Amino acid sequence: MKHTKSLSALALVAAGALALSGCAASEPAASASDEMITIGISQIVQHQALDDAREGFKKAFADAGYVDGTDIKFDEQNAQGEQATASTIAAKFAADKVDLVLAIATPTAQAAAQSIIDIPVLFTAVTEPEEAGLVESWEKPGSNITGTSDLNPVKEQLELIQEILPDAKSVGIIYSSGEVNSDVQVELAKEAADDLGLTIKEATVTNSSEVAQATESLGDVDAIYIPTDNRVTEGLEAVIQYSEANQVPLFGAENGQVERGAIATYGINYTDLGYQTGQMAIRILEDGENPADMPVETLDTIEFILNPAAAKRMGVTLSEEVIAKADRIIE
Repeated sequence: MKHTKSLSALALVAAGALALSGCAASEPAASASDEMITIGISQIVQHQALDDAREGFKKAFADAGYVDGTDIKFDEQNAQGEQATASTIAAKFAADKVDLVLAIATPTAQAAAQSIIDIPVLFTAVTEPEEAGLVESWEKPGSNITGTSDLNPVKEQLELIQEILPDAKSVGIIYSSGEVNSDVQVELAKEAADDLGLTIKEATVTNSSEVAQATESLGDVDAIYIPTDNRVTEGLEAVIQYSEANQVPLFGAENGQVERGAIATYGINYTDLGYQTGQMAIRILEDGENPADMPVETLDTIEFILNPAAAKRMGVTLSEEVIAKADRIIE
């Protein structure tokens, strides 16, 4: 069973997400010149959530009847966590005059926004596109850029920590100081913590190589929470290792983090998010919809994902009630 929850006041201003019912296969519309459609894909780093979003995007085209290599070509690039590389990729897509660009995560979307003005750009796995300067508003983006947000239910995630750890008083958060999406989530966490009687302790990184040191700097906290931060998620194994060695329970903000070794989260399905973004792209390419008028979309369901083995390794005993509530249990 999926838990349907409000993702936050920010997400409520987004237009209702399209039903993710999987489109029936159909013949793709040919371009005016009958040439293969080319879509440039720029991804900030490689980790499961972003990979899933990319594959979901491509699946939407496959389900709509597009054949990779025949009807459509995906030029997939990875910036390896470097903003300068993301900018170079975006400039190349602009020079190549691709038909559409998919920017996966906030830094690549910002790079695309700076370099691409006359090609449709869709973003996915972006937490707060208005705050990141990508759109004029969620309801009316206003330019060539729109997409899907992965804004996650931060307050519900902290409530989950309290449910699993009733005596928890302090939560450490590790995040990248250079990611707007993470800044937004940390502010939401602080607001929620005030209501929940929790103390938040922060540690920041500038790249994934600093994750281990940042984790150790948290010191004496009752739990660690990782937002949907690309650089920290890239170096997540360092946090997992610390949490297991020191019996400090680790909680994530997205499903892939739990699959890798965090205890639990209320999270979105990034494959579904990418698929929804692909549906938006098809509407632009086939129906001529204008990104400027296409509201930013979100998923309307989240899942309670639980990793009992990770909990055991971190010294946490899960109640039968918590286990019974899980939508998906990582074996």
